[in-house]
Amino acid sequence: MSPELEKFPRNVLVCEKSNFLNEKSRHDIHVSKHNFNYKISVLIPECRILPANISSVINSFSPYYLVRNLPVYELLEETFLESLVKKGNFYALSYSTKIDEDNSIALLSSVLFFPGQLILSLDKDTYEQLGLEGRPSQYNHKKAMRFVVTLDLTDKSLTPGTKRYQRVLSSIKDRLPLRYDFLFTKCNTGADEDKTLCKLLSQYSYEEHKPAFTHHTLKNIPCPTLHPSDIQGKTLSCDPHHFLEWLGAVNLDISCENAADSFLSTYVCPEPKSSVSQALLCTVTGFISPENVFVLLQELRQYFDEPKFTPWISLTVHGFMDSPVSWGATEHGFLKGGENFYNFVCFKNQDYWLHMAVGAQDGCPP
Repeated sequence: MSPELEKFPRNVLVCEKSNFLNEKSRHDIHVSKHNFNYKISVLIPECRILPANISSVINSFSPYYLVRNLPVYELLEETFLESLVKKGNFYALSYSTKIDEDNSIALLSSVLFFPGQLILSLDKDTYEQLGLEGRPSQYNHKKAMRFVVTLDLTDKSLTPGTKRYQRVLSSIKDRLPLRYDFLFTKCNTGADEDKTLCKLLSQYSYEEHKPAFTHHTLKNIPCPTLHPSDIQGKTLSCDPHHFLEWLGAVNLDISCENAADSFLSTYVCPEPKSSVSQALLCTVTGFISPENVFVLLQELRQYFDEPKFTPWISLTVHGFMDSPVSWGATEHGFLKGGENFYNFVCFKNQDYWLHMAVGAQDGCPP
């Protein structure tokens, strides 16, 4: 094989094993910190029909909005900050902006584990024109060509009316009026919050969307034999990389039974394995809040309350490739693929595996 083909891009994969009932389990923290999700995949072996309760949870996912040509300063207006951002459960992400080429904006509202933040990933010219305090992107090369500005919206110095707040507002409103298309989503907000959002949307062109939901049954697929204790990688089937590779092949409908003499490149299901007569694959795409993901995870845990043939089910959550952050406020880079995702394997006894993966230009997941 050519030496060039043997060079794989660096990736980071963090694995945890715990039990949902363990008081030290951090599954809720990890879900809440992955703010910007565009795709969820659920795989249920030995299942043909989607259970009604799981379907109901997915259908109740919050809508999201594509807002056209929105000035960034609107995200800092006093009513918007007080009614939505500081109360939590609201997320905003600039739409169709590439983090390795364009300016990219993300709004993280306040949640239990970290404060609300406005994050601006900027090219050098924009950064210098705005005049806001920031830091060079950690993914610059010899010269700093990108900068990141992080504004803690819960900091007292950014309270509306303070000198710093007025200076920041003036920079993005008067000095350099930034405008982008944005994705908005919210979860479990009250009447006042809904009123504030509706008032903002009414001033701009926008589209309301529901996350798209599809599911279909897979027939006679080879499936790794998994046991909760195997995450240490003592067997081939339990090596996290091999398992995630198999899971990706199943999601993309790639055959896992290639004969070695049929192709130059082949792929087979890891051993030990068994043949599963049927499996249900569900996919949800859109702008999906961490709160919606957590509710779905809780429902999937209930799947084993009644006897089932399968000992495990899988939930995979993919982040936006061009989000300026991956987990929490950790800077996200693109390089080749922009990967940032996590996967839960949930077992009958409430044990779980958690895989958290990012590409070459990201820090280690929490």
